[in-house]
Amino acid sequence: MNQYPPKNVLDLSREIYSVSRLNREVRAVLEGSFPLLWVEGELSNLAQPSSGHIYFSLKDSVAQVRCAMFRSKRLLLAFKPANHQQVLVRARVGLYEGRGDFQLIVEHMEPAGEGALRLQFERLKQKLAAEGLFDEARKRDLPSIPRQVGLITSPTGAAVRDLLTVLERRFPALPILLYPAQVQGQFAARELIAALDLANERAECDVLVLARGGGSLEDLQAFNDEDLARAIRRSAIPVVTGIGHEVDLCIADLAADRRAATPSAAAELVSPSAQHLTQRIQASEQRLRGAQARILSACERRFAALQRHLRLLHPIDRLQSRQQRVDDLQRRMVIALARTWDGAHARLGPLVLRLRGASPQGGLMRRRLILDALDRRLDEAGRRTPMVCAEQLARAVQGLEARSPLATLRRGYAILRQKQSGLIIRDSGQVVPGDQLDARLAQGSLTLEVSKVSRGD
Repeated sequence: MNQYPPKNVLDLSREIYSVSRLNREVRAVLEGSFPLLWVEGELSNLAQPSSGHIYFSLKDSVAQVRCAMFRSKRLLLAFKPANHQQVLVRARVGLYEGRGDFQLIVEHMEPAGEGALRLQFERLKQKLAAEGLFDEARKRDLPSIPRQVGLITSPTGAAVRDLLTVLERRFPALPILLYPAQVQGQFAARELIAALDLANERAECDVLVLARGGGSLEDLQAFNDEDLARAIRRSAIPVVTGIGHEVDLCIADLAADRRAATPSAAAELVSPSAQHLTQRIQASEQRLRGAQARILSACERRFAALQRHLRLLHPIDRLQSRQQRVDDLQRRMVIALARTWDGAHARLGPLVLRLRGASPQGGLMRRRLILDALDRRLDEAGRRTPMVCAEQLARAVQGLEARSPLATLRRGYAILRQKQSGLIIRDSGQVVPGDQLDARLAQGSLTLEVSKVSRGD
């Protein structure tokens, strides 16, 4: 029976791993044990953070695995991944040490199954479009009534029966020539190209119909062949495609001169309708009859015009026309003279009024009246001016007398001056006892001697 040491006793023989060391060594084992793997599954939990990396789960019906694809690899993707998309990835096995999560580091990713075919289709479509293979300017018009129609399709498929049925219904007299070829399988594209080349070599038809019934994307792969698209464009005969259903679009449809949604629609494009042709013939007959009627009516009108012109050229007709012209000119002359007289008379009235208004006699009378008025104003001004001037002079004298120093002296005041300097005395501080002063009175003057000086108010 084994004896375990107590828990508090350290066993130095045991090697203890840290979590980070364990994850690091497990990661090294995983990455060294698996080469690059191809794994197919469905995308889920897709996350695309701002770093540019993408993280997702790859799952099947019973299991899933975490995956990471870093930005440098994501930029090389030729499609945009989305949840629930079936993809094929090339990845290496790894471990995210931070969480101890098992994961795949994805180096490459592409759609799986039909998605891969669609990606291949888009790449080829872009390539041929860049070369101008799908330019509308390079496509040819279809003949309105072909001499013979060539069908390139499987002789045992449903498409050929639909084509023949529609062609028989629309225009039974139209000749049809079948160039048999496989429309599905490994060698289908090669046989379709050979049939196209044969039809061009024999040059028996005015238009070719390349057709097959509906199917999956894999079933229609023969019509997504690059060599077939180039064969359609180098064909000297216009090519109409009727491949699959309306939602099906192939490279051959884009390269063809016209694309129909179905084989039956392609048959309607290349074949005229017997009923439509009958209606066109009837419409043409009606237009012809109408044109004949219009031409006959124009000829009759022309003949009548020539007859009238011949009558106008007769001398009597010309003389009568000139007499009528003279009468018309005479009548117009009388009317013009009357209008001229009336206009002159109408202009003369205002001129007479203006002449009367501009007469010198009227001007002289007005000026005489003005002169008399001015004379009266002058006399009145001559009488009033001396009186006004006398009044103004009296008021000026009174003002001068009121402001005159003599008037102040007459009220009892005197002007004192120092006898020696002649300065006017305004303050008692200007003199000292013993100074002699001259006093100017209203009448005469005095010589004074200062005996005492007092300061104060």
